[in-house]
This record gives sequence, structure tokens and C-alpha cells, in this order.
Amino acid sequence: MKPSQRSALERTFRRRVSPRQVVSLELARHLASISAELGRQVGVLLSRDGAVRSVILGNAQRLELPDIGRLRGGTGRFRGLRLVHTHLRGERLTQDDLTDLALLRLDLVAAIQVEEDGNAGGIEIAHILPIQDDASAPAEPFRTISARDVHSLDFDPEEEIRALESEFSRMTAARADQPARERALLLITAPGENARTEITELAKAAGADVAETIQLARGKIHPRTVVGRGRLQSLALSAMRRGADTVLFDIDLKPAQARAFEDSTGLKAVDRTQLILDIFAQRARSRDGKLQVELAQLKYSLPRLTEEDAGLSRLTGGIGGRGPGETVLEIGRRRARSRIRRLEKEIEKLSRQRGVRRQRRMRHGLPVLSIIGYTNAGKSTLLNALTRSNIDVADQMFVTLDPTSRRLRFPRQGEVIITDTVGFIHDLPPDLMTAFRATLEELADADLLLHVVDAADPNLENKMEAVARVLGELELGAIPKLIVLNKADRVPPEQLAALARRYEGVAVSALHREGLEQLVAAAEEVVRLRLAPKE
Repeated sequence: MKPSQRSALERTFRRRVSPRQVVSLELARHLASISAELGRQVGVLLSRDGAVRSVILGNAQRLELPDIGRLRGGTGRFRGLRLVHTHLRGERLTQDDLTDLALLRLDLVAAIQVEEDGNAGGIEIAHILPIQDDASAPAEPFRTISARDVHSLDFDPEEEIRALESEFSRMTAARADQPARERALLLITAPGENARTEITELAKAAGADVAETIQLARGKIHPRTVVGRGRLQSLALSAMRRGADTVLFDIDLKPAQARAFEDSTGLKAVDRTQLILDIFAQRARSRDGKLQVELAQLKYSLPRLTEEDAGLSRLTGGIGGRGPGETVLEIGRRRARSRIRRLEKEIEKLSRQRGVRRQRRMRHGLPVLSIIGYTNAGKSTLLNALTRSNIDVADQMFVTLDPTSRRLRFPRQGEVIITDTVGFIHDLPPDLMTAFRATLEELADADLLLHVVDAADPNLENKMEAVARVLGELELGAIPKLIVLNKADRVPPEQLAALARRYEGVAVSALHREGLEQLVAAAEEVVRLRLAPKE
């Protein structure tokens, strides 16, 4: 670039535009002239007061926008900047232009066509549209306006953008009367209705308000940002127009993927493990449960500490990386590791105390029944029905985290201990499995496992296999099991009978207290045979 051309670009910063203009005629001519001379696109980022904040030089086809900092506060707020740039071939706004508009939440984007003689020709602008009151999106999420030249463009950015932000704010205020819940987009990568149902239930259990559910094509996981640039654009648009600031994923993300996604969209990325950890954190009541959840959260977050702050993530030693920043990161890591070691010791201490209590129970000769099963199969409802207790229940995942024990009287055997446990799930996060191993180890002393299954669940076979895998990992596969087909009131009798024959189970409705006598009789028989003296 010649010195005169560089000087012309630098002089661009001296120009100002009226807040009621998209771009002045003088600035448009200036940009077109430089662009024609260089044979490259030239653009500016204008603030709402009309000042030039950045001057951008691209190639003949496109611009690469610089890092322009964090968004202004508020879910429905725009960036407070508009992009005005040149097009050399008379083309309309491109997909890249619209993607930048969406991902950066710019006020608007404008393209000035450069004539052959270097003058400014036609102009086209675009801005984001809100969703209408009937909750159905317009055919296009953008509004575009064209004019034969800058002078003919009838658009007042000051008034129009203020009105748009007011509309977005009105939509947010309309939801303020509802319970305060985090609004999120649900991004589903796995095929099938079962995967969709499970992550939706997890989102519900976490207290999220799902604004939109988006299904990805199978195998389309981008190695850096999880989804491609086009999908990033649609996610950013959907989030802004629906008042969401979080995306929930049904897969686990690598730390770098989560950071890249958040940097690209300005949205918070929450993966499956993080979502389950959040549910556990909300539900833990006992000291045991709280310690185990904190341990799992720390183990999950430890490898992500270097990704938490963009200003510190590069300060990891070496040339240009030495100094206090590295110390800050190391302090954070050391504190996390120290806390993990302390939690592990406390959990081990509590585990020994539970062991003493178990030995005391065994000296009294009381048989132990443990209720296991997939989350939300009705385990706590069954315990309430059998023992006439009042344990908290809800039609949500992971309502029970802390083991609950009650006494139950068998007709002939006398009293037994029956224990409710945390529910299982497909691919239980390893950190959670490790943290809750101390709680689940109580299952090892059970004389019988009551495996509760939702008989009305079309995916019951896969869920039973998931429970079996967890039991295998805990080395509990040798303990006798009795299948309890719960929610029998929701299944046709002939189908229920077939399930009972297939799994050699007992059909019950814990909610309506039906089939409990048969269940108690079957459980007593298994326990009697297990405890009978060996000849």
C-alpha cells in the first residue's frame, strides 16, 4: 500500500455522520474512491453518535471484522455499532454480511456499490427483525432496504434502532410476569425422539425455559465451534429474537469448543455434564450430597480453568507469557486441587461412618432392600407407597440425590431396611460416578435390588441396559434383582402381562398403591432364599 493510500484510510477517522443517517454522502464517496483505487473492500464501524470507531480493509470479496469487544448489557440490545462497507462487483448483501450482522448483533449492515469510475452507487442495508406477537417468526429474520444511491435512502437509524430495541425489551418485559427462569435454546445432536425427550427433561429439571429446540443433522459436529458458521448465525438470531442467552447441548463439549462457541455467538454454552451437575447442585440437601456435588463440579471445571478468562488464557508461560498472569492461573489451579483433596478426605470420612452404621444394622440381622432404577422411574413414590412415608417426589429427573432408608415389615420375615437411591442415566458423567461412588457403595450390602422400571416408557429396554451398565461398573451385578414394572395404570393389561413374563417382574402402580402386596410377597421370597442356611 502506498503512503498516500494509507494516509487516506487514516483520514477516514476524522469524518463524522449524523446519527439520523446510515452514512453520509461524503463518507460513501470517500470509501468508494479508496476501494476502487485499492481493488479491495473497505468498511467502517460507526457508533450511534456517528463517529468512526474502526476502519477495515478486506480483499476483493469480503471483510474480516476485528474483535469489537463484549456486547452491551441486556438480552435484546444491539451492539451500538453499524457496519458500512463497499462492494466492488455490484453484488447485494452477502451471506457473510448477514452472518456478521447476526453473530455480532450489529445495529445494521450496509453495502455501498462501487461504480466503475470509483463513485458510490446503490446502497443496501439490513437489520434484524423481532418475532411477532403471535410467536411465529416472519418468513425472513432480516429486513433489507435498497436505494439507488445514499441520498435516496429513506432510513433513520437513530429512530428505527431505538424502536427495534424497545420492541425486544417489550418482549422481555412480557415474560417478566412469569417465574424467573433462564431462557435457553436446546441443541440436539443425537438422532431419535428418545434423545430429544431426555435432554428436554434434563433442561426442565434444571429449571430452564426452553425457547426453541434445534435438531442437528447426524455427524455434523464442527471440531472447533460444534456447529458451522451458518448454524452459528441462526443460533445467534434465534437467541436474540426469543430472548435467550444460553444454549444447552446434549453432548459433552471440550473446553476449547465451549470457549470458541461462546466467543462466536456471545451465548453461554452448557453441555450435558454441566447441566446434570447443575441439577445435582440444586437438589443436594445432606452434607454428603453437597460435598459429592462440589467434588464433581471441581473435577469438571479444573481442566477448564485456563479457558475461563480470555485475558488470562494465553498467559501460560514461555515468551510473552511470563509474569503475574501465569501466577493467577496457577493459584486458581492449586486452590482447586487443594479443595478436591480436602473434599475427598471428608467424603472418605463420611463413607467410613456409613460403613459403621451398616455393620451395626448387619449385627441386628436386618435384611436390606435397595431401590434402584433410571431417573424418574418412580422409585421415591414406590418407597412412599410401601412404607407410608412422605419423601419428596416430582415428575422430574434426579429429585432424589441423598439415600433415604425406611423400615418395612414382611408378612413372615419380619422387618427389613428399604433404601431409596439416586437415579441412573445413560452415560452418567464419570466425575459424578466417582463422586457418588461413596453413596452408591451402600448397594453392595443389599440382599435384594428392586429395579424400578417405567412400564409405560417406550425406551424402557435401553434404560434397563443403562442401569445394568452402571451396576456392572460398580461391581454389583451378582446381587439378586427383582424387576418392578411401575406405572402399570398407564399400560394396556395384555402389554403389561407380556412385560411381566419377559422380565419375570411384578407390575405395580406406586401412585395408586396397586400391586404392592404381590411385590412384597415376591421380594420376601427372594430374600428368604438368599438368607436361607446353605446345606
